[in-house]
Amino acid sequence: MKSRDRFLVIVALLTMSLALQYRDALADDNESGRSGIHTLSTRANLVSGGDVLVQITLKHSNQSRRPHITLNGRDVSSLFRPGDSDDTLLGLVTGLAVGKNTLRVQGNGSLEITNYPITGPITSGPHITPFICQTQAFKLPDGTPYELAPDADCSAPTKISYLYLPAGGVALKPLPSTSSLPADVAMTTTTTGAKVRFIVRVETSTIDRGIYQSAILHDPTSDPPPDVFSPPKGWNHRLIAIEGFGCPGGWYIQGAAIGSLVLPGQMDADLLSPTRLGEGYALFSNTLQHASNNCNAVLSAEAAMMGKEHFIETYGVPRYTVSTGCSGGSYGSIQLADQLPGLFDGALIACTFPDPLSIALGGSDGHLLTHYFTKTSPAGFTESEQVSVSGYKGLKAFIDAANQSARTDPVPGRVDLPGYHSAPFNAAVPAALRYDPVTNPKGVRGTVYDAGHNIYGVNPETGFALRPFDNVGVQYGLKALNDRKITTTQFLDLNEAIGGFDQNFNYVSSRSVGDPGAIERAYQSGLQLGGGGGLSSIPLVDISGIYNDDGGYHYQWTHFATRERMAQQNGHTDNHVMWRGKSVPQAPSWSMFIQWVEAVRADSSDRPAREKVVANKPASAVDGCWTGPMEFIAEKQTFSSDPASSRCNALFPSFAFPRYVAGGPLAANNLQCRLKPIEMSGYTVSFTAAEQARLRRIFPGGVCNWSKPGVGFRRVVPWASFGPSPDNLVFDITRPDGDAFDEQEEENSDQ
Repeated sequence: MKSRDRFLVIVALLTMSLALQYRDALADDNESGRSGIHTLSTRANLVSGGDVLVQITLKHSNQSRRPHITLNGRDVSSLFRPGDSDDTLLGLVTGLAVGKNTLRVQGNGSLEITNYPITGPITSGPHITPFICQTQAFKLPDGTPYELAPDADCSAPTKISYLYLPAGGVALKPLPSTSSLPADVAMTTTTTGAKVRFIVRVETSTIDRGIYQSAILHDPTSDPPPDVFSPPKGWNHRLIAIEGFGCPGGWYIQGAAIGSLVLPGQMDADLLSPTRLGEGYALFSNTLQHASNNCNAVLSAEAAMMGKEHFIETYGVPRYTVSTGCSGGSYGSIQLADQLPGLFDGALIACTFPDPLSIALGGSDGHLLTHYFTKTSPAGFTESEQVSVSGYKGLKAFIDAANQSARTDPVPGRVDLPGYHSAPFNAAVPAALRYDPVTNPKGVRGTVYDAGHNIYGVNPETGFALRPFDNVGVQYGLKALNDRKITTTQFLDLNEAIGGFDQNFNYVSSRSVGDPGAIERAYQSGLQLGGGGGLSSIPLVDISGIYNDDGGYHYQWTHFATRERMAQQNGHTDNHVMWRGKSVPQAPSWSMFIQWVEAVRADSSDRPAREKVVANKPASAVDGCWTGPMEFIAEKQTFSSDPASSRCNALFPSFAFPRYVAGGPLAANNLQCRLKPIEMSGYTVSFTAAEQARLRRIFPGGVCNWSKPGVGFRRVVPWASFGPSPDNLVFDITRPDGDAFDEQEEENSDQ
């Protein structure tokens, strides 16, 4: 046997082994479990782009009598090759029709495969319109423009680019030729011990109307063209999903940049390229996984699902896939992991938020408070008293957080506090398309709700997205009152006049009432992170990243809110590790994280994934804080500003937010509270009879009962659809009745 043929056989065997390991994560509800036919690149009901990687486990293990295999009656037997044993075959099935397809294996049954266009949608609902194509503004790795999209789906042809790392260099450079190499190409050794030239293959294409890129070590002068049977020898069979950052303005655009991948001169410390590439990891992302382009996690998840599928159909099955990101990249990792169990096998996050909805809702509370303090009662509260009601460390932190409500405000040019910028849009969206209540009432609205209107639903009279914000029964400043930082008069004045917002985010005197359907679907979709879906059974490492409770709205309470949601739904957070501090070193955090992921992946026992992730936790995976790059205090991280509570809290105190001061949960996940009668025992201060009567007039239906789950609370629906896929369909905005999902009562937690 020639050495090249021997190499291909070895690679095929490795691919078969990885395929077997990956199969269980893609179990679906069709007959594949009985027939032994499994899709490996994605679920059989959610295939895209006309091809899918399939494994067949034969009932009769005799490879000399290969079964006849057909796709919709067409012979596709030649697409399959022997697997790693006598009873398996592997094949990249191409030529799928849009819609339902039948793959039939003689003597082994059949599998129904549903294929969708590479442009989508699959599960995110109808394509959002308008949608601005930006392929011509997207830069390829050599700095040249991608290509002008010729159609409304922003499609552009696939481009393959090559980069290399010069010996002694730190930045990747375009490879001048794919037939000969520069003399200064560096060598690298991967985590699996392969010594290869540091040459990176970058694919740029369009998937789900976003711009997709993958990057992987591959030497075009010596390696065979990559495919599922001959992946690049420099790939260590590990895959990293790259998420973006920022949310305001993330609507109606394709995006001219991915959050962070592999561009000349770009190097993201220790976590991403080119360090991880040099270790053999492959990277992938889509502009729609970048929240600055798309602040809709359901669409982000769809794009990531389709991108991972395409990667596998190009290079083969990874041993595992992890996701990483800061700020918008944090929720870009954990929301997707929770929504689509099995998509990611671990996440390393920083600058953490549970989701962008939490930022918007917390900002809305803060915006009501700043309006009250500056407009309604400008002399009623001192600065210190305002801060005590807000929960934040200081006034700047309070205002910075409150100004994040601008992402829910559709009215352009609203004058408010300094730093407030309503109706944020990317400059690529023409001004003539944008909503203005006076000059363009039919324009598109630049809000986080309208970007997710397929999930929230729309008001049939206005066409505006329904909103989940609700503050009925919320006792603003309750803790400040009970701590005697404000008076009963101040407390009553505040709650009597706080008011709410109308659909245009104008201040109104009455409290806001959230739409019941929008609230319920926020939970079901994962737009409000639950933490009890896929996130419950993977390693999650949370590091500070941006540490600044003085302002900038990257505050520590959001880290703890994420953990608290996981605790509520899973009963523990043993799969969550938090490292805090102003200078958390990235190299140790990555090393600890990946050691954990590797250990879980190596566990071949039959115990559930949730047990595996805890049982295989390395000794270094413990909570703690870093006082500097070399000093680590191993200590359970707790939410507190009391320096006596722990050494880490003395060094890195954490502060709260308005609804926490109002008695709400640290998880910040109660969208509409259940009400209870007012009980004077709930206050540490005394009210006069007249004040008690006034209190009951202010809250005629009662006050929030934070001990119970919120109205409409649901667990996330794994692999949910909002159309056109009929599987796990939660809501279809194109249907007259919309709602389509009948969830079991025990999952509702409404009692």
